[in-house]
Amino acid sequence: MKMSITFIIILTVLAVSISASAQERVKTGDEIFVEKYLELIKGKSIGIVTNHSGLLPNGRHIADVLAKVPGVKLVALFGPEHGIRGNVPDAEIIPNSVDEKTGVPVYSLYGDVKQPTAEMLRDIDVLIYDIQDVGVRFYTFISTMQLTMEAAAVNHIKFIVLDRPDMLRPDMVEGPVLVDSLRSFVGMQPIPSVYGMTPGEYATMINEEHMLDAGLKVDLVVIKMGNYRRDMWYDQTGLKWINPSPNLPNMNTVEVYPGTVLIEGTNVSEGRGTDHPFETIGAPYINGDSLARLMNEQHLAGVTFEPVDFTPRALPWVADPKYNGKLCHGVKITVTDRNNFRPVEMGIYLISVIKSLSPANFEIRADDFDILSGVADMRILLESNVSPQEIVSTWNKRINKFRETRDKYLLYR
Repeated sequence: MKMSITFIIILTVLAVSISASAQERVKTGDEIFVEKYLELIKGKSIGIVTNHSGLLPNGRHIADVLAKVPGVKLVALFGPEHGIRGNVPDAEIIPNSVDEKTGVPVYSLYGDVKQPTAEMLRDIDVLIYDIQDVGVRFYTFISTMQLTMEAAAVNHIKFIVLDRPDMLRPDMVEGPVLVDSLRSFVGMQPIPSVYGMTPGEYATMINEEHMLDAGLKVDLVVIKMGNYRRDMWYDQTGLKWINPSPNLPNMNTVEVYPGTVLIEGTNVSEGRGTDHPFETIGAPYINGDSLARLMNEQHLAGVTFEPVDFTPRALPWVADPKYNGKLCHGVKITVTDRNNFRPVEMGIYLISVIKSLSPANFEIRADDFDILSGVADMRILLESNVSPQEIVSTWNKRINKFRETRDKYLLYR
C-alpha cells in the first residue's frame, strides 16, 4: 500500500510539473493571433511576409492557416533573404514564384526588388509579418520588415507584426551603433550589433520614433507573445528549434555569431562549409595552437578556445566557401557561460590577436568589414593596433543613448 501511495504521489508531482512547464511555454504572436484576434482580418484581403519559420506550435504554417479562415482572402506571400522555405544560400538572388499549397504569388524581397511595389500590394488591406529573428543588426529580416512597413504606409495598408522571441536574450545590447554613412540593407538604422529587441518592439520603435523613410508612419498592430521574459534564450522558450538560416543550425552558433560574423570582412574563414560555421574560424596561414593560447590568455568571460584544423567544402547552402578544399588552422570557440559572454567584444579580440600573429598575411576587407561593423572607426583602430579594450570602450556613449530610446518600446520585462 505504501508503495502504491508513493507511486501515486510521484505521478501527481510529475503531472503538476508537466502542466506547469506547458503553461510556461512561450506563446508566439501568431498563436495568440489565431486564438484571439482573427477579427482584425475578417472580410479583408491579406498579404503575409514570412518564411519557413512562420509555424504555429502545432506545426502548421501561418499562411496555410490564414488561407482557410472564412471571410479572409490571402492575396500574396512575400519572402525575405533565404526565401520562403529558408534554404537559399546567403546573398543569393531569389526569383518570384507561386506557393504550391495556397496557389498565391510569392514575391521575393531579396533580389532586384527588396520592397513590395504598389502592384504587388494591389487589393491587399492588411500586411502580416511573421518571421523568426536572431536579434542582430546585420540579419536582414528587420530590413525587410522596415521596407514592407514603409510600403504599407505609402499604400495605406494596416501592418500587423506577430511577435516572436529573439534567439539571443532580448536584454543583450552590445557592439558599435551604425553610423548614417554606412546604412545599407545589412543595417538600416542606428542600432548596435546586438540591439536587444523583439521584432514587435523594434517595429514599434522605428514607427513611433519616425525612423521610417521620410518620417512615414504605418498603421501598426503588434500581437504580443505570452509568457516571454527578457532573460530568455530561445532554447528556454519551450518552442521548437527552427534554423533561422542555413548557417545558424543551433544555439551554439547563434551565441558566437554576433562576434565571429565580423570574420566575414577579413581573409579568414568564418567556418562556412564546415559542420560548425561561425564556431570554427581559421586560415591556411594561422598557427592554431598560438591563436588558442593567446585568446585564452585574454581571460574573456564565458568562452574558451581550442586549436583545430578544418577544410571548408562546398555544401548545398554554401557554394564556394573561403579556402574551399584547403586545409585551414584556427580555433574552435566554446561558450561556457553565455549569460556573461560578450560575443562582439570577443570578435574584436579575435581579429586583433590574429592580426598580431600574422601581420603579413592577415587582411581586413574594408568595405565588407565596415558594412558589418556599422562604423569605419573600428577597422581603422584595429589597423592602427589600438587595443581591443580601447576599441570596445568607444561604443559606450552611443549605446547608452540608444538604450534610452529603446527602453521606451520594450513590451516584455
